[in-house]
Formats: sequence, structure tokens, C-alpha cells
Amino acid sequence: MLIRYLLLHAYGTGGTIRTVMNQANSLVAAGHEIEIVSVIRHRDEIRFPLDPRVRITSLIDGREAKTTGADSWKSTLRDKRDRKLADTPPALVPDGEFGSRYFNRYVEEQVAAYLSGLSDGILVTTRPALNILAAEYAPTTLVRVAQEHMNLSVHRPDVQEAVQKYYPRFDAVAVLTHRDREEYGRLLPEARVVRIPNAVHSMDQEPSDYTGKIAVAAGRLAPQKGFDMLIPAWKRVAERHPDWQLRIFGLGERKDQLRRLIEKHHLYNHVLLMGHTTQLDDELAKASLYVLSSRFEGLPMVMIEAMAHALPVVSFDCPTGPADVLTDGKEGILVPPEDTDALADALIRVMDDRSLREQMGAAALSTAQDYAPSAVHPQWERLFTELTGGRGSSGTQGT
Repeated sequence: MLIRYLLLHAYGTGGTIRTVMNQANSLVAAGHEIEIVSVIRHRDEIRFPLDPRVRITSLIDGREAKTTGADSWKSTLRDKRDRKLADTPPALVPDGEFGSRYFNRYVEEQVAAYLSGLSDGILVTTRPALNILAAEYAPTTLVRVAQEHMNLSVHRPDVQEAVQKYYPRFDAVAVLTHRDREEYGRLLPEARVVRIPNAVHSMDQEPSDYTGKIAVAAGRLAPQKGFDMLIPAWKRVAERHPDWQLRIFGLGERKDQLRRLIEKHHLYNHVLLMGHTTQLDDELAKASLYVLSSRFEGLPMVMIEAMAHALPVVSFDCPTGPADVLTDGKEGILVPPEDTDALADALIRVMDDRSLREQMGAAALSTAQDYAPSAVHPQWERLFTELTGGRGSSGTQGT
């Protein structure tokens, strides 16, 4: 099968990018022809492992840009009309789409031209903006699958309206959790909604030995990930366990703000902003627990990858994802959303008790097996085979 994945920026470091590349690696290894198309390219190299048999292309190459930021590529445009379109708001992408700052009429036209030129194979689009554009411009000769990496309730009203309008045009809408399947299914009674979780990249990982006095958190340094709540919570943790260290991995626009927060709470030696790493598996193996402080999630993949290292988890019970994976008291501890005192108490409890870490870590490793590539990627193959063999089925379905 020929399968194309359309990403906004495949050269970034987000969870959607990582999981799409995991899918691509497994499917190309199974003998399928895979292409990843990046709407915007802003780096020379991708940041995650990708099988060399996966073809990767881009629509807008912004590597010559002299500035940084979401629209830095605009400086590379030479044509007057193109520059004008690049300064014109998008026609279809809603303002409430979390990546709307990347879109304008020029970007929409580039995506529309690419989509209109396709004639065969399977097209998988990976965020609301790209799903909307594919519903409008991709020909129906393609098998079209919309991926949703966020819970419906997290989307703003204008995005939910667009979802309701455009998503029924797809052959399938793929979501990450059982709760997502129910919610999208209610909004889209005429669409085929399937639940296929993301897979970790590998289950062949070194387990923690629970001796390292290190807690790990990871994700984009942005409001969604809640590191601005985790750092104040760690102040209480450091008073009880001054020899433990919190290591936060990731890049993002809130780096300076978080650094100031660390300074405010005098946590210079206790909380480290580690930046991006290509060796996250090694860093997780050194740790003794993983902490998730997000305000909301789709399906928190780095958390599940931490569980593959037999790490217990302390997490806000945010919408959605953590409670779809964890049972409170089994693989880790869930605390009320945005309750920093409860988060600190749970961290202290796990740090206090190595036997508890070992018990929860073993359960976490067992649960992570459900997200192994061997468990998840055959579900994609079955879906694609079914869609290419029998177009036109509808109804809410899934695993």
C-alpha cells in the first residue's frame, strides 16, 4: 500500500511527529510504501529516528529564513503575490486551532495544490487544520483518514464546528482513547470513528533500578504541559527530598519564563531544564519516576515510553489520556487536575518508598505492553486494508 502522512512540521520535536514516525517505521518495515510530507521545513535534519526507506518531502522550505518563529519562512518569499498571501489570514483554518499561527492563505494554497494533485493511495492527515484542508481539497479517489491527537472537549468552539462540518467526509476518523471515540462518535454520527492508540517506538528498553534520585518530565515548554505548576510543586518536594532532582526535557517558547520560576523558588540545583535530547531512553533509564503535569493531553506518549522503562508515574488526572492508561494506585498515582499540593504529596510518597516504586514500576511495564508496536501497528494495517477493499462503510467503530 502507498500511505502518505501529512504533518505540519515534521522537523519539530512534538509528540504527534514522534508517533507518526513510529507508525511510518513499522509500516515501511512491513513492506508498505510510506511518505511523510511536511508542510513547513525549518531544519536540515529530523529529530526522531526514521527508517531510510521512508520518503520525506516538504512543501515550504524555510531553512534560509533569517529570523526564527512560526512565520520565519515568510522572509524567503520573493514573489509579491506570495508575500501578500502570506500576510492574509487563512480562509478555512479556524482561529482556535492550536497551530493557527502557522497558517495563512499562502500556506493554505500550497497545501491545497499538493492535495489536489494526489490521485491514489492512502492519505493520513494529523491535526484539525490539515484534516479540514484535506476534506476540502483531497480527491475522493484517495482513502482519506483524519487523525485526532486531542480530546474533542479541548478544542475551541470554532474548531469543534469545523470538525462537525468536515470530518464526515473522511473514510475514517482515528482517535486515541475510548473516551475520545465516544465523544467524537456523538458529534459525528455519520462518520466512521475508530480508536487506535499511539505506539511507543520500542519495548526493548532498559528498566529503571530505582536507585537514581531523579524524576523526569518531558514535553514542549508550553502552557499545555503545566511545567509552570510542576516547578512550584517541586519546592515542597525539595524541602523533603533535597537530594532528588527534577529534569525537564523539551524546547519551547516558555523556557525563559520557566527559568525565572526556578530562580524565584530557589530551585537552581533541584530543577534542570535539559533542552532537547536524542537520548531520552537513556535518560529515562537513569530515573526512578516520571511526572506528568499537563493541563490536557491527547494520549501522553512520553509517559507511556517511561512506563516501558518500568517507571512509576505521578500525574494530574487531566483530560484526557492519563486515566485512560493508568489506574490510580497501580501503575502510579493520579491527583486532581492542577492541584499542585496533591502533586507534591504524591511525588513525596513515591520518593519515600522504594518498594512502592518497584511495585508500581512493574505494573507500569506490564501496562505499556498494550502500546507496543507489535500490538498497535497491525490495527493500522487492518484499517487500511479494510478501507482500500471496501469504500463507503460508515458508523462508529473501533477497538
